[in-house]
Amino acid sequence: MDEAQLRRELREAGLAHQPDHARILARVERGLAAPPGTSRRPRPAGPRSAPWAGRRWPAAVAVALAVAGVVGLGGLAVTTLDRGPTAPATAGPVPGPPAAAAGTIDPGSNRWWAQGDLTLTTQAPVTGLVVDVRVARTAGVVSTGHWRTRPAEDFTVTVTEEPGALRYRWALKPGRTVPPGRHVFAVQYNHAEGVRDASADTYTVVLTGADGGRSTLRGGFGTAPAA
Repeated sequence: MDEAQLRRELREAGLAHQPDHARILARVERGLAAPPGTSRRPRPAGPRSAPWAGRRWPAAVAVALAVAGVVGLGGLAVTTLDRGPTAPATAGPVPGPPAAAAGTIDPGSNRWWAQGDLTLTTQAPVTGLVVDVRVARTAGVVSTGHWRTRPAEDFTVTVTEEPGALRYRWALKPGRTVPPGRHVFAVQYNHAEGVRDASADTYTVVLTGADGGRSTLRGGFGTAPAA
């Protein structure tokens, strides 16, 4: 019998073999439990000895060889270690709607009154929007109003006086959407006579997209032009 035929027959025998797992485990346990020096039942001599016959092997190796002998020569056992459940990958934050904002002092402002224009340009539908403008409490600053290019009924608007600023806030109502485009939010106020420095005026815009992504824009208004 040539080597190729021998390998084929061994492989077929291994595939057809159905190991008795309980018997295998019992043999392994007996092998591990046997104290050093315990005599083993002599094996009958065969026409050909295994390559490892007559050698002294460590106990663990001997047990492994015994198990391999029971399972059969034609099979290949692959063991994987169970390291417990794998934690799911954590996704990064979802980016918010693409947008840009710019704050300017309206050219119609004068020596006693001014208007700050916040221009917001959105490139995708916005399902959540909060626009927050703070006008620094310089001399004589008093709110005189506000407006926006979007429908008034789409927003909840508040104007509050804080220790250091007038705060104008627009919050998009639930269920409303701001479409892509150019949108203006304006704040109006009186101030002491002269050219008012608006460099301390700021805005913050928080946008939320339909997929829950959120983005934040921040900036200022610069200095009012001379009347």
